[in-house]
This record gives sequence, structure tokens and C-alpha cells, in this order.
Amino acid sequence: MAEFLLRWLHYLGGITWIGGGAILTFLTGLAIIGKRLGESPLGAAAWSTPWAITILTGGLFGTLMFFNVVLVIWPKQQIVISSAKAAASGGPANAAAPMAARRAFLASRTNVVFSIPMLFFMAAASHFTLPGGGNHAAYWAAVIVVAALLQINALTATTGPTTKPIEKIPGVIVTGFVVWAVVYGLARAFLSP
Repeated sequence: MAEFLLRWLHYLGGITWIGGGAILTFLTGLAIIGKRLGESPLGAAAWSTPWAITILTGGLFGTLMFFNVVLVIWPKQQIVISSAKAAASGGPANAAAPMAARRAFLASRTNVVFSIPMLFFMAAASHFTLPGGGNHAAYWAAVIVVAALLQINALTATTGPTTKPIEKIPGVIVTGFVVWAVVYGLARAFLSP
């Protein structure tokens, strides 16, 4: 019953992402993983089970999404909102607002890209786990590189070929599925016995 309630709160927070929704989603996700791994009779070996590898792959993308919301999107939106309020009341607009809006936009679009592999791997943990053999270190290194490149793009790019795919919604969706396919391919390549 406890895991069901944690999952329900996790899904509810994930769907709403309003106010404390990001924090609720992140904390309940940690609680679910901690509960499952803590109850495993395998001890430390539980971290390398097919379930753990699969859920942690989704969790990696979900964690980046959480940090994007808390550390990038929300703070940058506050700059834009404050600037708009100042301009609306006759004061000067904040010169940093356009760049803040652009950064929030790119981080938001990157979160949508991340949401596709995140949802797949989190659901797959209970229904379609990744293989548990092979080279775990190589798998995690490759997945972290993929995620890091996308995250660096969200945090540093402004325009150009790396942002073009996520400028429009169809491109964001396609990019999300490409990222899912790449990560799934990495799992098959590195984790198959």
C-alpha cells in the first residue's frame, strides 16, 4: 500500500508540476526507488538489477528535469515576469529579460525532450526492463554523455544548429523519440549479456 501511495503522489506531482509539484515528484521518486532497493534481499547488488538500471535511467532524465525547473526555468521566468511588471508600470524593462526568456524556453523544451525517455524507462521498470548483464559502466557513461550534451545545450546555447530541432513542438517530440531510441540502443548494445 505504501508504494502504491508513493506512486500515486509521484504521478500526481508529475502531471501537475504546479507549485511544489516538481519537488513532490522528485521526492516521491526518490522514496519509491529507496523503498524498493532498501527492501531488496540482494543488498548492494540490487542497484545492478534490470529493474534498478531501468528505473534509474528514467530517474536520470527526471532528475535533470527537476533541476531545470528549480534552477533554470523558474528563476529565469521570475526575471521575465519582474521585467514585464516594471515595464507595465512605466518603469524600465530589465535588459536581461530577453536572454532569461530564451534560456527558460530552451530548458523547457529540453525538459519535453527528456520527458519521452523518462516516461518510457520509468514505465519499463515494471513492465519491460532493460537487460541486466553486459558492461554497466560503459552503459552509464554513454547515457550520461547523451544527457549531459542535451543539458549543456539547454544551459549554454542560444541559436544555431543545436537549438533548431527544439524551436518548434514537432521537432521537440521527434528529438525526444530520437533520444529515447539512442538510449534504448545503448542499453541493448552495452547491457545485453
